[in-house]
Amino acid sequence: MRTSETLDDDAAAPREDAAGEPLPGLVLIFSGEQPAFAVIPLESGAVEIGRGEVGGARIDDKRMSRRHARIAFDGRRWTVKDGGSRNGTAVDGADITDARRFDAPRVLRAGASLFLFTADTRPFQRGIARAGDVVMGPALQRTFQAIARAARFGRVLHVTGESGSGKEIAARAFHDAARGGPFVAVNGATLPEGMAERLLFGARKGAYTSAVDARGIVQSAHGGTLFLDEVAELDLAVQAKLLRVLETKEVVPLGADRPERVDIRIVSATLKDLRAEVAAGRVREDLFFRIGMPAVALPPLRERLEEIPWLVERVARELGEAAAGLRLQVSFIEACLQRRWPGNVRELAAEVRAAAQLAIDDGGLLLSRHLAPNAGRAVEPAAAAPKLSDEAIEEALRASGGNVSAAARALGMHRNQLNRWRARRREDQGGEPEGT
Repeated sequence: MRTSETLDDDAAAPREDAAGEPLPGLVLIFSGEQPAFAVIPLESGAVEIGRGEVGGARIDDKRMSRRHARIAFDGRRWTVKDGGSRNGTAVDGADITDARRFDAPRVLRAGASLFLFTADTRPFQRGIARAGDVVMGPALQRTFQAIARAARFGRVLHVTGESGSGKEIAARAFHDAARGGPFVAVNGATLPEGMAERLLFGARKGAYTSAVDARGIVQSAHGGTLFLDEVAELDLAVQAKLLRVLETKEVVPLGADRPERVDIRIVSATLKDLRAEVAAGRVREDLFFRIGMPAVALPPLRERLEEIPWLVERVARELGEAAAGLRLQVSFIEACLQRRWPGNVRELAAEVRAAAQLAIDDGGLLLSRHLAPNAGRAVEPAAAAPKLSDEAIEEALRASGGNVSAAARALGMHRNQLNRWRARRREDQGGEPEGT
């Protein structure tokens, strides 16, 4: 796989977007077999794209014609017209053979290149930035700017966002910007019932039967940052003690007669609406006023499509030597762009790893068919799973050479479902199904 250029980390703190009228256009995000990034504004409301120089950007895609397609925007609707190209034009996965109009298209494929439609290209002038392993498009860059600002001017931050959107990464960014001490993470939802107070604040020998001196998580974060995920899951008594820590910078372990001095920064996070939790009586109002502001909301991956090609490439690189010959194909990236990814970056990474393993065994080309049918889509209830005939399942097992995982992915079912089916067939037939 060709590796993308190392991107300038300084771009993670870009200039503010320019004021003025919106400037519609396209954003090139993938070309050939690798991620790309270029902003192509529409001059006088239209642009003709093709191989070569387009709107100040160079497109070296051998599958694009010189005059591949014409894109126009009238302020409300987009018009896409294929120029008789050899390798085709598509909008959101649907092929275009003549001129068609669209209200809100998202992704344009021309040859082996992918573009985003945008009514305003100015925010994309920020480009793609990378800080370590974190890939950031314009929306995420703005969020991380707010995080850095919060770290400069305060000691608390509240982070909201969907599952898998990167709340711990945001907490670490806050910690790095604050520059100092340990980073300690704990999930309030995983603290055993009845043990949260002892684990968070520590204990002294004799506090309860078999108690020994134990340092708490809060003390472990002294001088640094405590990331408290799912803070709304803490019971009210623990919340009260956490509030005291914030107000007095002191903690009293269970069984202790004197407080200990602690100096910590706190990043809290939750999937829930913290204000709604306060209104419902599940979160103390006084604690909310200490940890609930300032707050940042991490945008979901479906609002950061420009990051997806770079994330796919990063995950493939992380597979190491086993993926050395893996090549990205436009069909795979296009398929990823069409999914909503309710599990966000975490889900995308897991599905890309699984697809890459199939592609390596299938010649090294990462194609759309290697992406599981349900990848990036909301998980359906078990009762709503598609019913498959025994013949279809047997055929999938034969086609996969008996590979249960591959057959399950091809059928759009979980491998556990397929294993249960195999067990039932063994009972019914007294042996293994054909092809296993």
